[in-house]
Amino acid sequence: MASVLITGANRGIGLALVKLYLAKGWQVLATVRNESSANTLRELIDQAHQASLSIYELDVVNYQQVTALAKSLVGVPIDVVINNAGLYGPKGYGFGHCDVEAWKQVMEVNAIAPAKLAEVFYANLQQGNKKVFAALSSRVGSHTENTKGGGYIYRSSKAALNSVIKSLSNDLLSEGIKTVALHPGWVKTDMGGPNALITPEASAMGLKHVLDNLTAKESGSFISYDGSKIPW
Repeated sequence: MASVLITGANRGIGLALVKLYLAKGWQVLATVRNESSANTLRELIDQAHQASLSIYELDVVNYQQVTALAKSLVGVPIDVVINNAGLYGPKGYGFGHCDVEAWKQVMEVNAIAPAKLAEVFYANLQQGNKKVFAALSSRVGSHTENTKGGGYIYRSSKAALNSVIKSLSNDLLSEGIKTVALHPGWVKTDMGGPNALITPEASAMGLKHVLDNLTAKESGSFISYDGSKIPW
């Protein structure tokens, strides 16, 4: 049975990915920042997925907790790691009004934590068959498509994440581990809002299709849920 580790798995795109991978017969390792918020995941276990769904409490910027989880999974092959956990930060600000402390927090969650996750689950990916490390980015992190300015905090954090993914590809592809930055689309979640264009389920289906068909040549790429390439 193939296995996937998904962070931020209790709602939105993360939860949709959990449900989709379970439906496709995968073993799912789901992490949530607070286990008390994992009611829907526990219901999935109660309903039909006792043997194929495991839930772990994990704050991706609590590096002691991250290391402890990795130690508890030593020797467990993981085919795909999907870092879905992310933070948008404050909205509605413009030039001259950036919250420095919020910027630091968003940068750590969105760029530093994924790099640490790749480090600690590297050995598990080596033991898996598919060997893919993916992180949910956003096309607002594209330098080419930034034609409006603003959004300094979120844009810069996703641009930094994209750079992390590219460096990971250079370091890990020779060992068969592919990496990819994924744009999930504008999704109807707490972050995306009610006016977004697609559902979490549609996003999850597209993301999984990209991951299922990711080639070594595409490692280190920036790819949308619909399969299109996004310029850096």
